[in-house]
Amino acid sequence: MITAETLDRVRRVHIRTRRLVDGAFAGEYGSVFKGRGMDFAEVREYVPGDDVRTIDWNVTARLGYPFIKQHVEERELTVMLLVDVSASGRFGTANCVKADLANEVCAVVALSALANNDKVGLILFTDRVELFVPPRKGRNRALRIIRELLAFEPKGQGTDLQCAITFLLKVVRRYTVSFLISDFQATGYDAMLRMARQDHDIIPIVVGDPREAELPDIGLIPFQDLESGQRVLIDSSDPRVRAAYRARHDAAAAQRLRLFRSLGLDWAEIATTEEVTQPLLRLFRARERRVSGRR
Repeated sequence: MITAETLDRVRRVHIRTRRLVDGAFAGEYGSVFKGRGMDFAEVREYVPGDDVRTIDWNVTARLGYPFIKQHVEERELTVMLLVDVSASGRFGTANCVKADLANEVCAVVALSALANNDKVGLILFTDRVELFVPPRKGRNRALRIIRELLAFEPKGQGTDLQCAITFLLKVVRRYTVSFLISDFQATGYDAMLRMARQDHDIIPIVVGDPREAELPDIGLIPFQDLESGQRVLIDSSDPRVRAAYRARHDAAAAQRLRLFRSLGLDWAEIATTEEVTQPLLRLFRARERRVSGRR
């Protein structure tokens, strides 16, 4: 049952994000994403400069020289929100916890998409798929998504990005713009992300907290892994411990960045110390410059 408190939170998040969409994001989403959905039209012979990802290998194999698939723009998009609701999202030492940040990003994207007459769907996941809301249009769609984000109580604790991406590929056959929103504290999803990239426009949104990168020098700190429940005691006064902690974070971030770049993805990183507005605007504008430069 949805409580009065949850409904009040839904209204507050909706009002706040609606103001952002009507203000800072007015026109930004549409200029970047509108018309990016594609339907197959025909094939033509490859010419230098064409995107090699559009090569039709079946036709190429039959005729002996390369052909590419040509597409026409759809009038609307299907936007999917894949949201990590695992236990690590409850961590936060600044303005909010990571889950709150993810929820606001989802609300902004959903409202922007619906204002653009696009379909919006939702996948909530932990170490399993917890909820699937099929993509639809309509004024009440954003409220439904915000309500699910704020009221849903997941059964799992861990994070399985591969499971979420696999589910997307099974249930949504047509091209989508899919926002993958997580702290990305997981491994083993590289191959599935590469596969999804072939048929969908995947946009990772990395939510984080500054204390995940830097330990304060305050002596003994009890730590608990929110996903596994494991507890450890860390001596943060030891510079070697702080250096190792930082190195581990930086190595994971660098590996993730290499993966995103190798796949040609657009992505954003947002910390609990900042508002969602500027990172999302930077993402939209960088994407617009990249897409415009390719035309």
